[in-house]
Amino acid sequence: MEKIIPDVVDTVPNNIIKIHYPSGVDVNLGNELTPLSVKDEPTVQWPTEEGEYYTLVMTDPDVGEMSEIKHWLVVNIPGSDVSNGETLAGYRGSGPPKDALHRYIFLVYKQSG
Repeated sequence: MEKIIPDVVDTVPNNIIKIHYPSGVDVNLGNELTPLSVKDEPTVQWPTEEGEYYTLVMTDPDVGEMSEIKHWLVVNIPGSDVSNGETLAGYRGSGPPKDALHRYIFLVYKQSG
């Protein structure tokens, strides 16, 4: 089911993002989490380079064939301090149809400028 590569990204990312929800659950490379446990914005950490800015994306690629839904988008994040980034799309927890599993993918990109 995961098949994040090549469904969402073409290559294996260099690092793993740490994601922790206020409910006490962590994202762990494909573990199943309930919508209730992921309803609130998580804390997200990743390796950073001093003075660099990053973009954080959370997406659901399983909405339908050839479509996905943006669940969170924050740009101009100094280091991994998401709270000081510019939120373009506020966090929206998961909401798959009943009895359906969806993949929720977190991606972080170092900005080029």
